[in-house]
Amino acid sequence: MKVALVHDYIKDAGGAERVLRTLSDLYPDAPIYTAFRVKNSPADQLFTDRVIYESALAPILRPWRLYSPLRFLMPWIWGSINLSAYDVVITSCSNYFAKGFRVGENTKVIAYCHTPPRFLYGFKTGIDWRKNIFVRAYGEIISHFLRIYDYNVSQKITHWIANSQNVQTRIRKFYRKEATVIYPPVDVQTIIKASKKVKRQEFFLIAARLVGSKGIMDAIVAANELHIPLTIVGKADGFTSVESQLKAIGGEHVTFLGRVSDSELWKLYAQAKGFIALAKDEDFGMTVVEAQAAGTPVIAFNGGGFKESVIHGKTGILIDKTDKKTLEEAFTRFNKTKWDAAVIQKNALRFSKETFADRFTKYLTSVWQAK
Repeated sequence: MKVALVHDYIKDAGGAERVLRTLSDLYPDAPIYTAFRVKNSPADQLFTDRVIYESALAPILRPWRLYSPLRFLMPWIWGSINLSAYDVVITSCSNYFAKGFRVGENTKVIAYCHTPPRFLYGFKTGIDWRKNIFVRAYGEIISHFLRIYDYNVSQKITHWIANSQNVQTRIRKFYRKEATVIYPPVDVQTIIKASKKVKRQEFFLIAARLVGSKGIMDAIVAANELHIPLTIVGKADGFTSVESQLKAIGGEHVTFLGRVSDSELWKLYAQAKGFIALAKDEDFGMTVVEAQAAGTPVIAFNGGGFKESVIHGKTGILIDKTDKKTLEEAFTRFNKTKWDAAVIQKNALRFSKETFADRFTKYLTSVWQAK
């Protein structure tokens, strides 16, 4: 069975790249095909031991973040990649499509979908591109044609995996396709080991890209007004001034650490009193599971993938709003609750790498054997 992997692009390191790394470990001989690759970027450093092929248009996508305004080139970006020599193609797809490449008549394509492109279907994105009238006009015109393209190329894929029930619903709605849910792989065992003998401290933790869609500003405002120590891990992504805005209102109770290594992050999870995740419609939310793997309870918005990984009252608190009053009530309840780290870590095991590997390999085997 000759396997190829496809991914949006190799640049930023996030949850989707962790999934790709696990897939690459499961199929180490499979090359990775991508729209473009930024050498020595955080994502590129995850795949230094892998063969990576870029699309024909990579040279014009790579510089100055041109990959974003040049999204109208999607049909040519992915159409330039010929994967007809492979038996199975596994595509890790989200906001940069990773679909529409050429395959052979008997090639089986499995789409592991992190989400249909959020900007195409009205979901909040990290950058509010609609606030500039010229960008909005350009974006609306391009998005109309890209929605048609996205739908058409999605119809050619018969095997769909969603990273959550939340995304499964989106796939059904936008593509009219049924998907199997296989939750993304979290390195639960490593985090559990790293958490042992780590002393718990009084700060709350956020780990996320510093963008407008993550609810970070609400958390900072609440931390300032309620005098709650808050540590934030992450950097900005794309054309945005959000990071400077967040730091401007940070105050004495808020600490920004920027990007940290995995080992540092595992330690921070274990040290934190609690973890905060306030994105309104997160696709899944791997950091929430990582925090639970460290035995750390969570305060999360009651929406998106958070509803699938947090057990209200046992591993965290789910809230319906993110205003100061709601957060104050959540912190009060949080402090009154006696949290059991063992129960929280047991819940995280549902999303382990081992569980992912078992379910994914069984799924691929069934696809491969079906004639």
